[in-house]
Amino acid sequence: MMMNEDQVNDIIRRWRNAPEEDLKPEDYQQFKSLGSACLNEGDSAQLLKFLQNEKNQGIVKSMGCVLVAPLVNEAVKNKKSFDHCQAAITHLSRACRPDELLHSFLELIEDIDPGAISETILVLVPHLQTVLLCLEERKAAGVGSALFALQKQLSRLPVPYTQRQVEADEHGLCRCCNALAAFTKPFIEAAMRKNGNYITNSEEEELRMELFKFCMRSLRDPLLQAELNRDRKSSLWIFATEIMVTLPAIQVSVSELLFFNSLKKSTQTDNSQSRESRACLAYLLFVQLITLDSFPAVFRPVFVLQCNMEHINQLLNSKNESHLLKGLALYTKSLESVEDNSLPVSLLDLKSFYDVPQNLRKLLTDCPIQHLRESGLQVLQLFINKLDAEAKHKFFRCMLKTSNHAGVESYVVKNIRNQVEFSMKPGNTNKWFLGEELLSLLGLVLCLPQGAQTDLLNSMDRIMESLSLLRYLVIRDKELRSPTDVWEKLCRIKDEYLKMLRVCIGISRGYYSAELKALREDQKLKAREARDAARATRLVKSITVKHENVSNMSPEVQHQVLQSALVTFDLMESLIVRIEEITEEKRKILT
Repeated sequence: MMMNEDQVNDIIRRWRNAPEEDLKPEDYQQFKSLGSACLNEGDSAQLLKFLQNEKNQGIVKSMGCVLVAPLVNEAVKNKKSFDHCQAAITHLSRACRPDELLHSFLELIEDIDPGAISETILVLVPHLQTVLLCLEERKAAGVGSALFALQKQLSRLPVPYTQRQVEADEHGLCRCCNALAAFTKPFIEAAMRKNGNYITNSEEEELRMELFKFCMRSLRDPLLQAELNRDRKSSLWIFATEIMVTLPAIQVSVSELLFFNSLKKSTQTDNSQSRESRACLAYLLFVQLITLDSFPAVFRPVFVLQCNMEHINQLLNSKNESHLLKGLALYTKSLESVEDNSLPVSLLDLKSFYDVPQNLRKLLTDCPIQHLRESGLQVLQLFINKLDAEAKHKFFRCMLKTSNHAGVESYVVKNIRNQVEFSMKPGNTNKWFLGEELLSLLGLVLCLPQGAQTDLLNSMDRIMESLSLLRYLVIRDKELRSPTDVWEKLCRIKDEYLKMLRVCIGISRGYYSAELKALREDQKLKAREARDAARATRLVKSITVKHENVSNMSPEVQHQVLQSALVTFDLMESLIVRIEEITEEKRKILT
């Protein structure tokens, strides 16, 4: 119901004279309605004047907190009344009871308009800080509630990824992160050591814990998602620095958090979320080098790698590009400090040293993003380089048994050849790639698990690399003939493999030749009958080349694929012939 000026003045006089305990919920609602109406009519200056009037301070103290939401929302929506609204909120933050104001601010944050999250937070954060600093009781709990509510809303904003997006800051996340960093500074100072002693006050200890939880949430969101580069110190990079500086300031040992996880009792977040936060922390420390100069230098590189494998695994277990990039970068940095050929086989018994390569394999075989696959292959080779001979042997066996991907298997076979070649050089002799132990690897390399039914096209990379390794071994037979039984066993493995491979090539060549002939005939006659079309595409329904189904290809492309398959079979057979020729030449020399 609309009221005239006299009615409004009567109500105001009644509020001035009424004891606070006599005010009813309807009075609070009516006060809020009058203030909102004043703002809606563009009279923010009049409202400010009312709130600052000495006669009205009793009303302001009792009911002023209900105007927080209307004033903040008006400041966000109407730039013309921004200054008046800011001044009004400032007055309320000093005149009203801090606990009531905090409740109003938390309600406002909970009900933020999704389209104005950053704008609202930027307006209210300075005033919220003032209110919290004025709290005399349960300040730590209030700070924790405020930070949690603010971060919950900020998590709804998209994280800018590219440098251009960060600079544009279209959704205001970067500005809000800067505001949060400024917001926490006085509370961080309150939680720091006093006179060189650790805090014992329970309130200050609770404050330290709330700030710790704020840092852990910040590491997970937005920093885990953000693209960071120490050469381009963006606003999010600066925020990351603030978080990294805050942790030791509130007496959190970064080394314990990363390597020993002794703060489990302090971590109130979900376990998976805590692991994500610690993974991001490791990335910021070892890749971005933030606060690394103050990190203890007593940890050996192998120990750092061993501890970081948990964090690397957490990152590589994601399908998010930003997480994967951070995981690969942390893996690389952790390996670079380790001496080549030094990681012992015992490390491979650790779960993380099994899980990380398996996640890396999934990235290499399943990830659609090329630069991630390329980076993954580089870090895989770096990891192999750091393993000692026995560990390499065990790792190769594991990958050959578990990868189920010809491309990965061919890469492993190539590395086996490199290790055999390395072992044949003076001073590098070892049993793992020259003696009896080599045979166990060759038994996995020189085999066709599906026998004559093996799909040679899908297995082409592995088979060609295996034949290349076999040719190399036959050429360098001298180093393998002592002891004699190793060479004899190798020859048996070779003969069985080549025999089965010849059979498989023969079957596949006949099948593909028939299909190619059928395809040519169908193209020439341009047959449209369903029976002829089905016959022409009988094989291609079951062949996959480079993850693309042949049946979806045009007849011209199908022709190229089938012709290429026949050329591949010829190449395989020519390698087999050459291996047998070399073997025969070696036999004649020895006899």
